[in-house]
Amino acid sequence: MKALDNLFGVTPTVTAQKIRELLYMAFFVTDHATHFYVLGGPDFIVGPDAPPSERNIFGVIRKVGLSVGKEVIECRARNHHVIKMLGGRGIHPAAGVPGGWSKSISEEERKEIEEIAKKNIDFALFSLKTFHDIVLSNKDYLDLITSDVYLHQTYYMGTVDEKNQLNLYNGKIRVINPNGEEFKKFNPSEYTKYIAERVESWTYLKFPYLREIGWKGFIDGSDSGIYCATPLARLNVSDRLSTPRAQEHFERFYEFLGSNKINGRYKPVHHRLATHWARLIELLYASERMLELATDPEITNPDVRVIPERIIGEGVGSVEAPRGTLIHHYQTDDKGIIKKANLIVATTNNYAAMCLSIKKATQKLITREKIITDGLLNRIEMAFRLYDPCLSCATHSIPGKMPMIVTIYNNKGDLVEVIRRD
Repeated sequence: MKALDNLFGVTPTVTAQKIRELLYMAFFVTDHATHFYVLGGPDFIVGPDAPPSERNIFGVIRKVGLSVGKEVIECRARNHHVIKMLGGRGIHPAAGVPGGWSKSISEEERKEIEEIAKKNIDFALFSLKTFHDIVLSNKDYLDLITSDVYLHQTYYMGTVDEKNQLNLYNGKIRVINPNGEEFKKFNPSEYTKYIAERVESWTYLKFPYLREIGWKGFIDGSDSGIYCATPLARLNVSDRLSTPRAQEHFERFYEFLGSNKINGRYKPVHHRLATHWARLIELLYASERMLELATDPEITNPDVRVIPERIIGEGVGSVEAPRGTLIHHYQTDDKGIIKKANLIVATTNNYAAMCLSIKKATQKLITREKIITDGLLNRIEMAFRLYDPCLSCATHSIPGKMPMIVTIYNNKGDLVEVIRRD
């Protein structure tokens, strides 16, 4: 919708922008809750060496109790209800239009959303306590998080407001170097000046990289153009968070992991498994921001749309998706028919970093002396699962079924086997 606002040369009303962000915060809460309890969390709550049959939501419920399982389900249900209420339907909401929103919020709806936001805050605080009690208080888990296996010193990217505070919906895209110094800050419409995209023959995904640094291959460090754009990256590029409880946990995050302040801001945390903790801090931030918006006096204003009167022909929009920075870029003819589109979704932004993580974890964990167990292989999976990849979004596969070719070589470089699904 932000890309289409620009394409039609129209600025939405303040209330419309706040309604959009309100819906987006509800989406963030349910998405982050899903990843922690269903997708990524079982590695820690149940354990990385647990059999796959237990390393899932059912294993999590057995570990933390049935009541917690009900809380997770209720959290998803109430926030999907908000999405449907504001957007017209729960999946692919339809209320967004160029220039604003097609539906205003009644006072009754506002009160209901306010109560849901309060429950979200309690749920986020409980989830952070669960992470502390089960993960941070466990020496083996803490050693795993802070080990060299999952450490990468790359550039980081995320959206911040005018005070360099985290903003998931609007602002400028900020990039910092591995030392925490600001490298670039730019408007989303300028992304092609700073981000280039590389194509490799062996994958359907593109590899974005920092244009000024250049593509140096799959290496990290300040000489590599590879960057990371995840919940961890968003905390790293932010000087602080704008909501009070999330700010408290933001400070605890960096102090617990031994990050010192330089020039008034924390040095970046490079431990990639800490992304799970960062995701929970964002869960709290989104819940608090949702409450701020639900209690904003302007949120029930019926003035929710400015009707477009022209076609500019090009528009770029950017938000922070749960997995990272998301950019849409459209070009049209004078009738508004799309002639060219480019999407850099969060998983694409993180693809090079993901490859780095998989490669390093594999080389560190698989050695001549070690027996390859399911637990060891799962630790390698943890290296990319922390990114919460959405490969269907990143590959744009038109038929809906992605062909895949796996080539296996021995340690001498000889081709052993080719497994095809094409």
